[in-house]
Amino acid sequence: MKFVRLAAAAGAGVVALGLVSCSSTGGKPADAGGAGGSGGGVNTPRVTIAMVTHEAPGDTFWDLIRKGAQAAADKDNIDLKYSNNKEGPEQGNLVQNAVDSKVAGIATTLATPDALKPAVANAVAAGIPVVAFNSGIDQWKDMGAQEYFGQDEKLAGETAGKRLAAEGAKNVICVIQEQGSVALEARCAGVKAGFGAAGTVTNLNVTGTDLPSVESTIGAKLQQDPSIDYIVTLGAPIALTAVKSLADTGSKAKIGTFDTNAALVAAVKDGSIQWAIDQQPYLQGYLAVDSLWLYLNNKNVIGGGQAVLTGPAFIDKTNIDSVAALAQAGTR
Repeated sequence: MKFVRLAAAAGAGVVALGLVSCSSTGGKPADAGGAGGSGGGVNTPRVTIAMVTHEAPGDTFWDLIRKGAQAAADKDNIDLKYSNNKEGPEQGNLVQNAVDSKVAGIATTLATPDALKPAVANAVAAGIPVVAFNSGIDQWKDMGAQEYFGQDEKLAGETAGKRLAAEGAKNVICVIQEQGSVALEARCAGVKAGFGAAGTVTNLNVTGTDLPSVESTIGAKLQQDPSIDYIVTLGAPIALTAVKSLADTGSKAKIGTFDTNAALVAAVKDGSIQWAIDQQPYLQGYLAVDSLWLYLNNKNVIGGGQAVLTGPAFIDKTNIDSVAALAQAGTR
Protein backbone atom coordinates (compact mmCIF):
# COMPACT_ATOMS: atom_id res chain seq x y z
CA MET A 1 0.00 0.00 0.00
CA LYS A 2 1.31 3.46 -0.89
CA PHE A 3 1.11 6.34 1.53
CA VAL A 4 1.42 10.09 1.10
CA ARG A 5 4.85 11.30 2.16
CA LEU A 6 5.72 14.98 2.48
CA ALA A 7 2.72 17.27 2.15
CA ALA A 8 2.69 20.24 -0.16
CA ALA A 9 1.95 23.57 1.43
CA ALA A 10 -1.79 24.18 1.54
CA GLY A 11 -3.34 27.45 0.41
CA ALA A 12 -2.37 29.90 -2.28
CA GLY A 13 -0.65 33.27 -2.38
CA VAL A 14 0.18 33.40 1.30
CA VAL A 15 2.31 36.12 2.82
CA ALA A 16 4.16 35.67 6.15
CA LEU A 17 2.93 36.85 9.56
CA GLY A 18 4.33 36.57 13.08
CA LEU A 19 4.07 36.77 16.77
CA VAL A 20 5.23 38.71 19.76
CA SER A 21 5.31 36.87 23.05
CA CYS A 22 2.49 38.20 25.21
CA SER A 23 1.14 35.08 26.84
CA SER A 24 -0.16 35.81 30.30
CA THR A 25 -0.95 32.17 30.88
CA GLY A 26 2.21 30.34 29.91
CA GLY A 27 4.08 29.07 26.89
CA LYS A 28 7.64 29.72 25.77
CA PRO A 29 8.29 33.18 24.25
CA ALA A 30 8.54 32.99 20.49
CA ASP A 31 11.87 33.79 18.88
CA ALA A 32 11.77 37.02 16.93
CA GLY A 33 11.90 36.33 13.27
CA GLY A 34 11.93 32.52 13.46
CA ALA A 35 13.86 30.25 11.13
CA GLY A 36 12.45 29.84 7.70
CA GLY A 37 11.07 33.28 8.26
CA SER A 38 10.34 36.49 6.59
CA GLY A 39 11.60 38.50 3.71
CA GLY A 40 10.90 42.22 3.39
CA GLY A 41 8.06 43.78 5.29
CA VAL A 42 4.95 45.44 3.91
CA ASN A 43 3.96 49.09 4.20
CA THR A 44 0.36 48.53 5.31
CA PRO A 45 -0.78 50.17 8.56
CA ARG A 46 0.28 48.34 11.72
CA VAL A 47 -2.62 46.58 13.43
CA THR A 48 -3.00 44.19 16.35
CA ILE A 49 -4.12 40.59 15.89
CA ALA A 50 -4.75 38.17 18.75
CA MET A 51 -3.82 34.50 18.58
CA VAL A 52 -5.46 32.38 21.28
CA THR A 53 -4.71 28.65 21.66
CA HIS A 54 -5.28 25.73 23.99
CA GLU A 55 -1.54 25.19 24.39
CA ALA A 56 -0.65 23.10 27.43
CA PRO A 57 2.60 23.75 29.30
CA GLY A 58 5.55 21.75 27.98
CA ASP A 59 4.03 20.79 24.62
CA THR A 60 6.67 21.66 22.01
CA PHE A 61 4.10 21.42 19.20
CA TRP A 62 3.06 25.00 19.92
CA ASP A 63 6.58 26.33 19.46
CA LEU A 64 6.15 25.45 15.77
CA ILE A 65 2.77 27.17 15.57
CA ARG A 66 4.22 30.30 17.10
CA LYS A 67 7.28 30.41 14.85
CA GLY A 68 5.05 30.30 11.79
CA ALA A 69 2.84 33.02 13.19
CA GLN A 70 5.89 35.12 14.08
CA ALA A 71 7.28 34.90 10.56
CA ALA A 72 3.96 36.06 9.14
CA ALA A 73 3.52 38.91 11.61
CA ASP A 74 7.02 40.23 11.00
CA LYS A 75 6.42 40.45 7.28
CA ASP A 76 2.93 41.89 7.46
CA ASN A 77 3.62 44.61 10.04
CA ILE A 78 1.34 42.89 12.57
CA ASP A 79 1.53 43.30 16.33
CA LEU A 80 0.47 39.78 17.31
CA LYS A 81 -0.64 39.19 20.88
CA TYR A 82 -0.42 35.53 21.86
CA SER A 83 -2.20 33.97 24.82
CA ASN A 84 -3.14 30.43 25.75
CA ASN A 85 -4.95 28.24 28.23
CA LYS A 86 -5.65 24.53 27.96
CA GLU A 87 -8.97 24.88 29.80
CA GLY A 88 -11.84 25.70 27.42
CA PRO A 89 -13.65 28.30 29.59
CA GLU A 90 -10.37 30.11 30.28
CA GLN A 91 -9.48 30.11 26.60
CA GLY A 92 -12.92 31.57 25.93
CA ASN A 93 -12.14 34.34 28.40
CA LEU A 94 -8.93 35.10 26.51
CA VAL A 95 -10.87 35.41 23.26
CA GLN A 96 -13.32 37.74 24.99
CA ASN A 97 -10.40 39.80 26.30
CA ALA A 98 -9.22 40.19 22.71
CA VAL A 99 -12.70 41.34 21.67
CA ASP A 100 -12.81 43.85 24.51
CA SER A 101 -9.38 45.13 23.45
CA LYS A 102 -10.79 45.85 19.97
CA VAL A 103 -8.10 43.93 18.09
CA ALA A 104 -8.25 43.97 14.29
CA GLY A 105 -8.57 40.19 14.00
CA ILE A 106 -8.52 36.95 16.00
CA ALA A 107 -6.96 33.58 15.18
CA THR A 108 -8.02 30.82 17.57
CA THR A 109 -8.06 27.09 18.04
CA LEU A 110 -11.40 25.42 18.78
CA ALA A 111 -10.47 22.33 20.81
CA THR A 112 -13.50 22.83 23.05
CA PRO A 113 -15.97 24.56 20.72
CA ASP A 114 -18.87 24.91 23.16
CA ALA A 115 -16.69 26.80 25.63
CA LEU A 116 -15.48 29.26 22.98
CA LYS A 117 -18.75 29.76 21.12
CA PRO A 118 -20.03 32.81 23.08
CA ALA A 119 -16.76 34.73 22.79
CA VAL A 120 -16.38 33.94 19.08
CA ALA A 121 -19.97 35.09 18.52
CA ASN A 122 -19.17 38.34 20.34
CA ALA A 123 -16.16 38.88 18.09
CA VAL A 124 -18.23 38.37 14.96
CA ALA A 125 -20.96 40.69 16.28
CA ALA A 126 -18.30 43.34 16.92
CA GLY A 127 -17.13 43.10 13.31
CA ILE A 128 -13.82 41.44 14.18
CA PRO A 129 -12.84 38.77 11.63
CA VAL A 130 -12.11 35.37 13.18
CA VAL A 131 -10.15 32.52 11.63
CA ALA A 132 -9.84 29.08 13.22
CA PHE A 133 -6.88 26.75 12.98
CA ASN A 134 -5.58 23.42 14.27
CA SER A 135 -8.81 22.18 15.87
CA GLY A 136 -12.53 22.59 15.29
CA ILE A 137 -12.72 21.57 11.64
CA ASP A 138 -16.33 20.41 12.05
CA GLN A 139 -17.44 23.46 14.05
CA TRP A 140 -15.70 26.56 12.64
CA LYS A 141 -18.34 27.45 10.04
CA ASP A 142 -21.27 27.23 12.44
CA MET A 143 -19.37 29.37 14.95
CA GLY A 144 -18.89 32.19 12.45
CA ALA A 145 -15.18 31.85 11.65
CA GLN A 146 -14.46 32.79 8.05
CA GLU A 147 -11.54 30.43 7.38
CA TYR A 148 -9.96 27.27 8.79
CA PHE A 149 -6.39 25.99 8.50
CA GLY A 150 -5.43 22.57 9.74
CA GLN A 151 -5.62 18.85 9.34
CA ASP A 152 -8.77 16.79 8.91
CA GLU A 153 -8.17 14.79 12.07
CA LYS A 154 -10.60 11.99 11.23
CA LEU A 155 -8.97 11.57 7.81
CA ALA A 156 -5.51 11.63 9.36
CA GLY A 157 -6.56 8.96 11.84
CA GLU A 158 -8.01 6.79 9.08
CA THR A 159 -4.74 7.10 7.16
CA ALA A 160 -2.83 5.97 10.24
CA GLY A 161 -5.26 3.09 10.81
CA LYS A 162 -4.78 1.84 7.26
CA ARG A 163 -1.03 1.92 7.70
CA LEU A 164 -1.28 -0.04 10.94
CA ALA A 165 -3.35 -2.70 9.18
CA ALA A 166 -0.84 -2.86 6.32
CA GLU A 167 1.99 -3.32 8.84
CA GLY A 168 0.18 -6.26 10.43
CA ALA A 169 -0.78 -4.72 13.76
CA LYS A 170 -3.49 -6.54 15.71
CA ASN A 171 -3.85 -4.92 19.13
CA VAL A 172 -3.43 -1.12 19.18
CA ILE A 173 -3.76 1.45 21.94
CA CYS A 174 -4.44 5.08 20.99
CA VAL A 175 -3.16 7.43 23.70
CA ILE A 176 -5.18 10.63 24.27
CA GLN A 177 -3.31 13.25 26.30
CA GLU A 178 -6.15 15.80 26.59
CA GLN A 179 -9.44 14.12 27.36
CA GLY A 180 -12.36 15.93 25.72
CA SER A 181 -10.34 17.55 22.92
CA VAL A 182 -12.45 17.17 19.77
CA ALA A 183 -9.32 16.96 17.58
CA LEU A 184 -7.67 14.20 19.59
CA GLU A 185 -10.86 12.20 19.97
CA ALA A 186 -11.34 12.45 16.18
CA ARG A 187 -7.84 11.12 15.57
CA CYS A 188 -8.42 7.98 17.59
CA ALA A 189 -11.87 7.50 16.05
CA GLY A 190 -10.22 7.73 12.65
CA VAL A 191 -7.54 5.21 13.61
CA LYS A 192 -10.26 2.75 14.61
CA ALA A 193 -12.20 3.34 11.37
CA GLY A 194 -9.12 2.98 9.18
CA PHE A 195 -7.93 -0.11 11.03
CA GLY A 196 -11.29 -1.77 10.42
CA ALA A 197 -11.46 -5.51 11.03
CA ALA A 198 -7.67 -5.91 11.19
CA GLY A 199 -7.79 -6.00 14.99
CA THR A 200 -8.72 -3.88 17.99
CA VAL A 201 -8.05 -0.25 18.87
CA THR A 202 -8.44 0.81 22.52
CA ASN A 203 -8.27 4.42 23.70
CA LEU A 204 -6.06 5.17 26.68
CA ASN A 205 -6.49 8.53 28.43
CA VAL A 206 -3.45 10.08 30.09
CA THR A 207 -2.57 13.47 31.58
CA GLY A 208 -0.30 14.98 28.96
CA THR A 209 1.09 17.68 31.25
CA ASP A 210 2.48 15.02 33.63
CA LEU A 211 4.94 12.94 31.59
CA PRO A 212 6.04 10.65 34.47
CA SER A 213 2.36 9.78 34.91
CA VAL A 214 2.05 9.19 31.15
CA GLU A 215 5.03 6.82 31.28
CA SER A 216 3.60 4.82 34.17
CA THR A 217 0.06 4.70 32.74
CA ILE A 218 1.24 3.38 29.37
CA GLY A 219 3.57 0.96 31.16
CA ALA A 220 0.75 -0.37 33.32
CA LYS A 221 -1.41 -0.92 30.24
CA LEU A 222 1.39 -2.83 28.51
CA GLN A 223 1.88 -5.05 31.57
CA GLN A 224 -1.86 -5.63 31.86
CA ASP A 225 -2.08 -6.68 28.19
CA PRO A 226 1.19 -8.05 26.78
CA SER A 227 -0.51 -8.69 23.41
CA ILE A 228 -0.49 -4.95 22.59
CA ASP A 229 1.70 -4.69 19.50
CA TYR A 230 1.34 -1.03 18.50
CA ILE A 231 1.04 2.26 20.38
CA VAL A 232 -0.32 5.32 18.59
CA THR A 233 0.33 8.61 20.35
CA LEU A 234 -1.10 11.99 19.42
CA GLY A 235 1.90 14.20 20.13
CA ALA A 236 5.69 13.97 19.94
CA PRO A 237 6.40 14.33 23.69
CA ILE A 238 3.93 11.52 24.41
CA ALA A 239 5.58 9.32 21.77
CA LEU A 240 9.03 9.86 23.28
CA THR A 241 7.59 9.05 26.71
CA ALA A 242 6.05 5.85 25.30
CA VAL A 243 9.57 4.80 24.23
CA LYS A 244 10.51 4.89 27.93
CA SER A 245 7.43 2.81 28.79
CA LEU A 246 8.58 0.13 26.36
CA ALA A 247 12.00 0.07 28.01
CA ASP A 248 10.41 -0.12 31.47
CA THR A 249 8.25 -3.11 30.59
CA GLY A 250 10.30 -4.92 27.96
CA SER A 251 7.38 -4.72 25.55
CA LYS A 252 8.10 -5.27 21.86
CA ALA A 253 5.25 -3.03 20.73
CA LYS A 254 5.96 -0.48 18.00
CA ILE A 255 5.15 3.22 18.17
CA GLY A 256 3.63 5.58 15.61
CA THR A 257 2.67 9.14 16.39
CA PHE A 258 0.97 12.29 15.24
CA ASP A 259 3.10 15.44 15.14
CA THR A 260 6.83 16.01 15.31
CA ASN A 261 9.53 17.94 17.09
CA ALA A 262 13.32 18.11 16.91
CA ALA A 263 13.80 15.31 19.46
CA LEU A 264 11.62 12.97 17.43
CA VAL A 265 14.05 13.00 14.50
CA ALA A 266 16.61 10.78 16.23
CA ALA A 267 13.88 8.40 17.40
CA VAL A 268 12.61 7.92 13.84
CA LYS A 269 16.15 7.49 12.56
CA ASP A 270 17.03 4.79 15.11
CA GLY A 271 13.69 2.99 14.75
CA SER A 272 12.41 3.72 18.27
CA ILE A 273 9.43 5.35 16.56
CA GLN A 274 8.25 3.98 13.23
CA TRP A 275 6.59 7.05 11.77
CA ALA A 276 5.01 10.40 12.51
CA ILE A 277 2.08 12.13 10.85
CA ASP A 278 2.97 15.74 10.11
CA GLN A 279 0.18 18.33 10.03
CA GLN A 280 2.67 21.19 9.46
CA PRO A 281 1.99 23.35 12.53
CA TYR A 282 4.37 26.09 11.36
CA LEU A 283 2.19 26.44 8.27
CA GLN A 284 -0.98 26.55 10.37
CA GLY A 285 0.30 29.48 12.44
CA TYR A 286 1.60 31.25 9.34
CA LEU A 287 -1.62 30.91 7.37
CA ALA A 288 -3.88 31.83 10.28
CA VAL A 289 -2.19 35.19 10.80
CA ASP A 290 -1.44 35.93 7.15
CA SER A 291 -5.02 35.24 6.10
CA LEU A 292 -6.23 37.92 8.49
CA TRP A 293 -3.79 40.42 6.97
CA LEU A 294 -5.04 39.51 3.50
CA TYR A 295 -8.64 40.00 4.58
CA LEU A 296 -8.01 43.26 6.40
CA ASN A 297 -6.07 44.75 3.48
CA ASN A 298 -7.63 43.17 0.41
CA LYS A 299 -10.79 41.36 1.61
CA ASN A 300 -9.31 38.02 0.46
CA VAL A 301 -10.77 34.82 1.92
CA ILE A 302 -8.81 31.60 1.40
CA GLY A 303 -10.44 28.21 0.82
CA GLY A 304 -13.70 29.04 -0.92
CA GLY A 305 -15.69 28.24 2.21
CA GLN A 306 -13.84 24.97 2.78
CA ALA A 307 -11.12 24.06 5.26
CA VAL A 308 -7.56 24.54 3.96
CA LEU A 309 -5.77 21.29 4.78
CA THR A 310 -2.17 21.28 5.99
CA GLY A 311 -1.89 17.49 6.38
CA PRO A 312 -1.65 14.58 6.84
CA ALA A 313 1.71 13.33 5.57
CA PHE A 314 3.95 10.57 6.87
CA ILE A 315 7.51 11.16 8.02
CA ASP A 316 9.53 7.97 8.41
CA LYS A 317 12.99 6.58 7.66
CA THR A 318 12.49 7.10 3.94
CA ASN A 319 12.27 10.88 4.19
CA ILE A 320 13.41 11.91 7.69
CA ASP A 321 16.73 13.25 6.37
CA SER A 322 14.93 15.79 4.20
CA VAL A 323 13.22 17.43 7.19
CA ALA A 324 15.84 16.82 9.91
CA ALA A 325 17.57 20.18 9.56
CA LEU A 326 14.22 21.98 9.44
CA ALA A 327 13.11 20.19 12.60
CA GLN A 328 16.32 21.24 14.35
CA ALA A 329 15.62 24.83 13.28
CA GLY A 330 12.16 24.58 14.83
CA THR A 331 9.99 24.89 11.74
CA ARG A 332 9.02 21.22 11.15
